[in-house]
Amino acid sequence: PSLLSYNTRACLNICVCLCSFSRESFSRKLVPEKRTSKCRLTGLCEETQDDDALKVGIIGGGHLGKQLAHTLLQFVPIPAENLRISTRRPETLDEFKKLGIQCFYQNASLVGWANVVFLCCLPSQLPNICVEIQTRLGKDCIVYSFVSAIPVSRLKLLLNHTNILRPQYQCAEDLAHIWGANKEITAALQDPVIIQATCPYNPAGGISLNIKWLEGMFYALLNFCTAKDMPHSQVLRHLSELFPSQHLKACKKDEASPLKFQAQDFVSKIYAKNLSQKRPFPLFDLTAVQLKETPFSQYLSNSTTFQDRFTHLYYDSFGISLTKEQEEPEVSTGSPSQ
Repeated sequence: PSLLSYNTRACLNICVCLCSFSRESFSRKLVPEKRTSKCRLTGLCEETQDDDALKVGIIGGGHLGKQLAHTLLQFVPIPAENLRISTRRPETLDEFKKLGIQCFYQNASLVGWANVVFLCCLPSQLPNICVEIQTRLGKDCIVYSFVSAIPVSRLKLLLNHTNILRPQYQCAEDLAHIWGANKEITAALQDPVIIQATCPYNPAGGISLNIKWLEGMFYALLNFCTAKDMPHSQVLRHLSELFPSQHLKACKKDEASPLKFQAQDFVSKIYAKNLSQKRPFPLFDLTAVQLKETPFSQYLSNSTTFQDRFTHLYYDSFGISLTKEQEEPEVSTGSPSQ
């Protein structure tokens, strides 16, 4: 139970972290800037057994890969021994080696070790990388692609793999008033204005991260638990416990009870009815989750309680309190593409 609690909390922290990182890093492609600041943010850190710990690999040691590594180390936080980077130029990553992170150029070896892999390479490099790693990918390994030019359906074919996540964005015209600060990403993610702009249920950020991404992150978390043969009832309980009011300082008194996720929130009612308490969830095709409607699509669109709790948890994860104006955001309950 303690291991499950640690890993589910770590996965959710990664979810929150990636949402903000994805939108912040994407904005920098649109609003170029100098980066000189330095930042520090502490997060939840618990002890866990090394054999079953969350192991994260990054393929690509350029600016994006480095920024992602810094963000994961400071915001999740990922222990240095559980993070590895594969790049064609490992000699440029001395700053990470000094922290105890293994840096090398062995993509296949990295994928064989990790249970979460981030692709931070150039689009031109991706086909060869996919050839290198596809035979080493375990079916439960989650691949997260920052290669924006390659759609998830194409990635599925290149990797012969279904456990893939890829963010998609919609952009407003004027972003500079929010995203133009001269900060490193890790420093920018301590700015309350930017945190508000990166929140999935906030429409005022200029960049909308498709809500199917958040849906995919939850199904990815279920896949992670299924790979550990965790009973689905236990997974649902721990998922619900990730949103307790004692961790959400701004929650109202009448919202004190935690969320209660049910099996039919993620699978069909017929499947849920026949799912015994001790059985794990099935392994979900994450590419299909991002392209089609699922039971969780309706839940995300219709549950204002979840939207409110997730928003509070999102802010709380960065140590930022919601203002009274932010307590009542304009939440879309319509199209899941918001």
